[in-house]
Order: sequence, then C-alpha cells, then structure tokens
Amino acid sequence: MLLIAYVALLTIMVLLIVIGGLGYVVHRYPALVQPLMVALTGAGVLIALLVGPAVVLAVPGVL
Repeated sequence: MLLIAYVALLTIMVLLIVIGGLGYVVHRYPALVQPLMVALTGAGVLIALLVGPAVVLAVPGVL
C-alpha cells in the first residue's frame, strides 16, 4: 500500500514539473499554444483508450 502512495506522489511531482515546463514554453513561444493543445489532447485520448480497457480487464468485478 505504501508503494502505491509513493508511485502516486512521484507521478504527481513529475506531472507538475511537466506542466510547469509546458507553461514556460507556451509563455515564451505563444505560437505553440494551438499545436501543443492538439498534441496533448491526442495523447490524452490515446492514453485513455489504452489505460481504460486495461484497468477494466485488470480489476475483478468491474464488468
């Protein structure tokens, strides 16, 4: 259980660093806002399509 907490905390920390980096890039180069939004939306959809079914199949009693 403690391992899950460490992984969750590490994931949140990494995401905060990535979001900060993206914010810096967008602030520095405003022309990149639209391409970054399209790329991040597409990446989010792909991750959801991959992780969603995996979680449903891995957790007993979901279906």
